[in-house]
Amino acid sequence: MSKIVGIDLGTTNSLVAYMDGKEPKVIADLEGRTLVPSVISVDDQGWIVGERAKQRLLTHPKTTVYSVKRLMGKGLVDAQEERKYFPVSLSEKQPGVIQIELGQYRLTPPELSALILKEVKQRAEEFLGSTVTQAVVTVPAYFNDSQRQATKDAGRIAGLDVLRIVNEPTAACLAYGLQKKKQGVIAVYDLGGGTFDISILKVTKGIFEVLATNGNTQLGGDDLDQRLMELVLRDIQQEFGQDLRKHVESIQQIRLEVEKAKRRLSDEDVTELVIPIEQGMVYRRPMKRVELESLVKDLIDLTIGPCRQALEDAHLSPKDVDEVVLVGGSTRMPLVRRTVEEIFHQTPHCEINPDEVVALGAAVQADILAGGIQDMLLLDVTPLSLGIETMGGGMSVLIPRNSTVPTGAKELFTTFVDGQRSVDIHVFQGERELVKDNRSLARFQLKELDPLPAGMPRIEVNFTIDANGILHVGAKDLRSGREQSVEVKPSYGLSDDDVTRMIQESFKFAKSDMDARQLIEARNEAATILRHTERALNQGGQLIEPDERDRIGDRMTALKTAAEGDDHRLIRERIVQLDKATVRLAESLMESTLQSGLKDKKLSELP
Repeated sequence: MSKIVGIDLGTTNSLVAYMDGKEPKVIADLEGRTLVPSVISVDDQGWIVGERAKQRLLTHPKTTVYSVKRLMGKGLVDAQEERKYFPVSLSEKQPGVIQIELGQYRLTPPELSALILKEVKQRAEEFLGSTVTQAVVTVPAYFNDSQRQATKDAGRIAGLDVLRIVNEPTAACLAYGLQKKKQGVIAVYDLGGGTFDISILKVTKGIFEVLATNGNTQLGGDDLDQRLMELVLRDIQQEFGQDLRKHVESIQQIRLEVEKAKRRLSDEDVTELVIPIEQGMVYRRPMKRVELESLVKDLIDLTIGPCRQALEDAHLSPKDVDEVVLVGGSTRMPLVRRTVEEIFHQTPHCEINPDEVVALGAAVQADILAGGIQDMLLLDVTPLSLGIETMGGGMSVLIPRNSTVPTGAKELFTTFVDGQRSVDIHVFQGERELVKDNRSLARFQLKELDPLPAGMPRIEVNFTIDANGILHVGAKDLRSGREQSVEVKPSYGLSDDDVTRMIQESFKFAKSDMDARQLIEARNEAATILRHTERALNQGGQLIEPDERDRIGDRMTALKTAAEGDDHRLIRERIVQLDKATVRLAESLMESTLQSGLKDKKLSELP
């Protein structure tokens, strides 16, 4: 029987793990290396992945690429910040779908990620002695629907059935065996090569529930390396008069050397950077740990805000957190560990190799799916609210942010115009009250509705998020049974920085957004009431006195004038005044309808 493996598809390195009895283990190569550098290169013989590809960064930088995970699920417009990491040419295959040029080849990020997955798949097959066709693959908790779908696409291209997409912080808890706690709150601080995530989880009798997630998908070890590279480049220009920024080979050499120096300074107080330059010149610089920490402290401080926000979203304080887990190679830095201690007021777990902990947890999840572990359940959350556009541009939320997934929600809607034969279902993601401030995910039409008066049709909209965080939306006319649905496919066009921005702006603009929403709702209600009043006057205006008709007309004019303004309170006030003015008209219409219904009927025929 084929084993289900756990794969950490990382920005800097990737790993594959399996369950050896009751213990998860990372699979190493013949030389004992567990990490597969997430680097891809190409030559006349074909594709090269891993350690050999990493060495080619120095000799063949234009046909070698790394950190592809940063481009997953993105369009070219959204990748401007990432371009500094990619000396290779980037273009778009179609709007919103990036292509990376490597020699004669032009591949998308999922296609390149598939090459990494094939490499770790082959490593697993050689070690296990059997074909591997199923896997659990981890992603940052903050990956949106496009990035998750892109990851599944990469798995399919690599010949893998991705049974589950698991958030990396959740996997880390499994690796530490924290499911054995009867109950408790766990914070997982994950600073990897390309992303930062913070997740607050609750465990109760083996059941994991993610209470809140936050993070910064534009922050990781690559950014620390970039900061150190900029220092070295300035030094070289001042000392030797050479600007190496456009020398691709030199840039890659410097990048590799500063990464090594950064790693050494996690264990040593002082190291030396030695970088050969053209014409026999050599750049040398002693580097102290305190100097590095001063250089990158502002970047590490960027992780503090998301941690506090996640705690706030979970309605917790640092003293409520029982365990803190470190994930990602960048958490080896003493500065990072001190920062985490200051945030949560306790020493974090760092016993397991932070590079391996996610892959080990993925293997545990794989064992759960295979039936090996039966007393555990994982519950992840969706990072942003999901809903549809309503009349006037409002956002009607069906699934709030931080809802546990898999999940679903239904809500009834109706039409706004008499005789309406179709409705547009426009799906949005975000935290603002108006859809113009949120992100469009998908739209479709429910057609061939019966031409009924406005407000009569009942349209049921159904949202379902599966275990991988992929959204499915359906709409059904309950009267006719007609329905339409859509799976929200990757739009490859969202900058992940927007996720954090959306949440922050939802707080910043909360009052103005609510005022705008109340204005839209008040105007919609005013339009509906005016339409119904007009219809009622046409049907029964002759049943009331002329002065009452005039009073209703005056109230309608006042409401129309108020609806053209921006004061939702005034509109509500005018609605109430019109309601009061139409009481006698409504009573007269009711009496007339009853008399008409009873006309020419005998007493015995009445119910």
